[in-house]
Amino acid sequence: MQHQIIRLDKWLWAARLYKTRQLAKQAIESGKVRMQGEKVKPSRLPKIGDYLTITQGYEKKTIQVDQLSDHRRSAPEAAMLYHETEASLKNREDRKAQHQLAGLCVTSPKTKPNKKDRRDHKAFKSKYQP
Repeated sequence: MQHQIIRLDKWLWAARLYKTRQLAKQAIESGKVRMQGEKVKPSRLPKIGDYLTITQGYEKKTIQVDQLSDHRRSAPEAAMLYHETEASLKNREDRKAQHQLAGLCVTSPKTKPNKKDRRDHKAFKSKYQP
């Protein structure tokens, strides 16, 4: 079996976790990517079995490296490079449910307000503003 030497930023790009290598590098440098719980540099060499904690927006996921690759391939092939841990999946689902309960997932209306809707909104606002 041949060991590949590959940088962490390049692996994250090949695994399609970031759109560009530069974005992966910036995420690593800003501390949004941690390996085994420790802050790392973009030049760090990931190994099979390493755990990465990745923060993207409000989402935080923990993945385990299954394969190494420095080539960016199709999404199904890239998904085989890693898998998300069960605890991470459960935490993300719980957090999503909490956000929905708190009303943080506000959906926008399907259409623009018409003239009557705008009038109603204006009347409502004027009624409750001093």
